Amino acid sequence: MSKKKAFALRLNEDMFKAIEKWANDEFRSTNGQIEWMLMRSLKEAKREPKKKNTGKE
Repeated sequence: MSKKKAFALRLNEDMFKAIEKWANDEFRSTNGQIEWMLMRSLKEAKREPKKKNTGKE
């Protein structure tokens, strides 16, 4: 599993509430929902992170 980098994210209250509701509707944490949204956007833009080859099979 890859390392996670913590950082502060400022969102307006209405946006946070909308994301929080969406997360609850999909049985995810709010943080998990934001990660999912970001990864989906990266994939759509064909900019997703490259998978690291760990040498394990």
